[in-house]
Amino acid sequence: MVKIIVGLKGSGKTKTLIDMANTAGETSKGSVVCIEKGNKLLHEIKYFVRLIDVDEYNITTANSLYGFVCGICASNHDITDIFIDSTLKICNGEIALFAQFVEEADRFLASNSVNIVLTASMKYEDLPENLRKYVVEQ
Repeated sequence: MVKIIVGLKGSGKTKTLIDMANTAGETSKGSVVCIEKGNKLLHEIKYFVRLIDVDEYNITTANSLYGFVCGICASNHDITDIFIDSTLKICNGEIALFAQFVEEADRFLASNSVNIVLTASMKYEDLPENLRKYVVEQ
């Protein structure tokens, strides 16, 4: 199941994602992964959530992010939740490719019973119509 947290800079998207990731890490019977761009969440994400900086792996496009997420799932079969901060930024701000990533991730992760929460710095109104069903309230 995909969930998207949208809003402009400073609206609390990352704070919401941190809270959700830490809660999932405390309650999950499997592994929880948090993916970020840079290392700004290092002191916010609890030790039991695996924190990964995409910059260390040269993940710079929607395609490479999708492959990275699939690789993470392939290497660890007990992942229950994946959180990705700044997803639109990782996708180079390309909304169409971000939308494609979301749809592909939804299909792949649903078949593997993995939940994914993404943040995107944008107005709800700018989100493609087909992605609005994934938006969660902050």
